Amino acid sequence: MPQYFHSVTLDVDKCKGCTNCIKRCPMEAIRVHDGKATIMEERCIDCGECIRCCPNHAKIALTDTIKKLSEYKYNIALPAPSFFAQFKENENINDILKAFLRIGFDEVFEVALAAEIVAYIVHRQLANKKLKKPLFSSACPAVLRLMQIKFPDLLRQVTHVLTPMEVAARIAKVEAAKKTNIAYDDIGAFFISPCAAKVTEMKQPMTTKHSAVNGVIGANLIYKDIVKNLGKGLANNKKDNEDSEELHKATKNGMAWGYLTGESKNIDFGTTLAVSEIHNVISLLEEIERGELKNVDFIELQACTAGCVGGPLNIQNNFVGRVHLRNLIGQCGAKPAHYAEKELLTMYEKGHFESTEPIRPNAIMTLDKDVSKALIKMEHLDQLTDELPGLDCGACGSPNCRALAEDIIRGIAFETDCVIKLRDRVKTLAEEIFELARIIPPAMADNSKKEKKK
Repeated sequence: MPQYFHSVTLDVDKCKGCTNCIKRCPMEAIRVHDGKATIMEERCIDCGECIRCCPNHAKIALTDTIKKLSEYKYNIALPAPSFFAQFKENENINDILKAFLRIGFDEVFEVALAAEIVAYIVHRQLANKKLKKPLFSSACPAVLRLMQIKFPDLLRQVTHVLTPMEVAARIAKVEAAKKTNIAYDDIGAFFISPCAAKVTEMKQPMTTKHSAVNGVIGANLIYKDIVKNLGKGLANNKKDNEDSEELHKATKNGMAWGYLTGESKNIDFGTTLAVSEIHNVISLLEEIERGELKNVDFIELQACTAGCVGGPLNIQNNFVGRVHLRNLIGQCGAKPAHYAEKELLTMYEKGHFESTEPIRPNAIMTLDKDVSKALIKMEHLDQLTDELPGLDCGACGSPNCRALAEDIIRGIAFETDCVIKLRDRVKTLAEEIFELARIIPPAMADNSKKEKKK
């Protein structure tokens, strides 16, 4: 069994066993037993649905904090496009970027700028008629992990390019090393993330062997520090001319990756489709597996509602965040592209940011390694499922009746965990006890006969 790292974890003390999470989890990765939830690590894709729906805030994301900056000589902040959606439209993007320098970072590199590079590469890949369409975005790690488990045959249609987060980290660290003469490994690149899945992507990357990102800080953890430092002067250790420097270099195309349709519009090729919210993504992938949607060239898939602005670690409501981000983008006007066409073409032709590792299937849905035993268990699973009431009430601690049947087969649950089955069993036992109560033991029967004769 492979080792799994997951950025979503459970605070047992806060968990009340309410079963909200087992219904929302798209991978049926959560069970509730003895009044506490447990996460089945091999099934979890770090989509953050449990974080979003838990009323007791018992599901939490394991992200880094700003304290980790002390481990590196030079630190670069990599804010996601969706991070700017947390600020009202009267704020200035350049001021938000400068606030990162005021809280301890030495440099800021916009992930939106890297997104523009990724869009160019994907546009070029789509022009390759040999590739099977539709091509799927590789930007959302939660979607890719979903495909690894439930839709492995579609993995070959994922775009062969690194994520904007990874591209941003590599470019920023290489440029910083040249500029400062500090060793590459002594430079820390920290992604400011709207979701937990990016932490897992950093720890266990799917499209490359090693990530250039050194830490992932949740947007919710750094937001207050940025707000406090908006409009202030730079720290004493910063150069005076940096206070007037224009740090914002990304165009509206890269910034729009923060919400749904931003990626597909930036790629700008043929027929595209954008789908958000993990349950909607699953429905769409099921359609594609059945052979539908053959005339679509590119599909943007986002696990969170409305895209990254709906990430569980964000501050703003996803609809409000989208409005804020669109207004901020509108203020930028027609900003010229930072990278010339010739530079982008060179990056594409030299394959600088193409994925170096194939995304491999993750076969965790099997009942047994032995095929013959797995078939027997599957037959038993179907039989158990038919015998269960089919109410999918969740009272047993499993998300539905079939999941309970699977848990029984795996030996982590019992048939009497089902309240309907338990009621029937209790009823049967009560009837048996009643019948037994009416039967008089032989010794007592003899005594009663003697008493009657007297």
